[in-house]
Amino acid sequence: MSLSDLRRCLAEGVPAGVGNEDSVRRQWWAALATLQEDFLLPRQPLQGLWLAAPLPALYEPELLQQLQGWVWAPRELQDLLPGSAALLPGSAPTGTGGSFHRMTLEEGDGTDPLLLVITPQLQVALCLDGPAEARRLIVRFDPEALSGALGLIDGRLLAGNPDASGALRTALQRLGPLRSDDQLGMRFWPRMGERLAAMAPSLTLQPLVHGGTTRERLQGDASRAVSSELALLEALTHEVRTPLATIRTLIRSLLRRSDLPEVVRQRLEQIDGECSEQIDRFGLIFLAAELQREPGSEQPLERHALARTDLSAVLQQQHELWQRQLARRDLALELVIDEGLPQVLSDPARLETMLGGLIDRFSRTLPSGSTVTLSLSPAGSRLKLQLSSAGQRNEDSTAAREHEGEQRELVGPVLSWNPATGSLQLSRQATQRLFHRLGGRLTERSGSGLTVFFPLC
Repeated sequence: MSLSDLRRCLAEGVPAGVGNEDSVRRQWWAALATLQEDFLLPRQPLQGLWLAAPLPALYEPELLQQLQGWVWAPRELQDLLPGSAALLPGSAPTGTGGSFHRMTLEEGDGTDPLLLVITPQLQVALCLDGPAEARRLIVRFDPEALSGALGLIDGRLLAGNPDASGALRTALQRLGPLRSDDQLGMRFWPRMGERLAAMAPSLTLQPLVHGGTTRERLQGDASRAVSSELALLEALTHEVRTPLATIRTLIRSLLRRSDLPEVVRQRLEQIDGECSEQIDRFGLIFLAAELQREPGSEQPLERHALARTDLSAVLQQQHELWQRQLARRDLALELVIDEGLPQVLSDPARLETMLGGLIDRFSRTLPSGSTVTLSLSPAGSRLKLQLSSAGQRNEDSTAAREHEGEQRELVGPVLSWNPATGSLQLSRQATQRLFHRLGGRLTERSGSGLTVFFPLC
């Protein structure tokens, strides 16, 4: 039995597909996000199992730690990793909660993604299937299809990997009676549709004749255009972050090996760092686009929605990470924090990403050899966080920053672009809006650095 046979089993009774590769991939990622965030994570604590190919499909750390998995991966990856190594960073050894069995893809298995998740209260299978220009996403909740799929999997494991077959049977027996919710599909598809609508713009035909004044119609068209731009930006950032996260996962699994040559380890660590930096960068762009589409986003969050935040501790905790990121561009980071500073009101979960993005924005135009100084000091009823630069070529840096500011062009509502360098960043307005939302106030003047003021508790 091949995994292609398994996909055909799941596709029985499903209408033929009409989508292309891009459209079904968007559906796949929307389905994964819906399954994990709306159906699995709320069911805590979790027990169960998952089976995936050609790489792990689940990406939420809580799920990976609680559920036991079986992963069919390409033979090339199998050759790179020793038999006891984890395919996912932080995975437990085989046989304990949150562990997984690794198996090799065989000829005829295909490379379309496949995922089965079995818990006592929720059972589902997802896969992509179909020829080019007739692609489709298949999602099955019905016990008959799932039972047939598990039977095919057990037969394959029994023939080629009896130990894995026994482990799967034991895991299923440990779950006890499975309960199937007939309403799962009715709840799943609307939620997935909402995610797709948020991920990508929809094309709608407007009637030629409709009410309202010409000005109102023009304003409505402009609003719809901006909304479509933001939705497209959200979709693009999601599509970029997802493969980067997969690459980082595989890199970190390789870094667990103890027999790597030092030069290989250094290169892998460099790739890991670059992936992390870009994941955070595109995550920030996604957040800015999402915030721009939110009604009332120009107002800061209510005080009860913000938390007491030790800004000094946040800076010290992130110092080493930011230092490594800047070092890749031959820049240094100096941290200057006054003693005994009070706490501020902010959102600590988002603040770390925002500050990392601010440092990236500030340092992009600095010449190699410069030093970025990040200082935190009292300023009346606020704390003042200031970014400045120093170095042998600081005057050149200031001139370059002023020149870049003159060259930048707005690209939609949240991005700016320097056509001379190809640098793409959040616009000043979008950055100010993000900090304002988190309780801060950003000021930026050409040649004099960046300053953010945070209100005290």
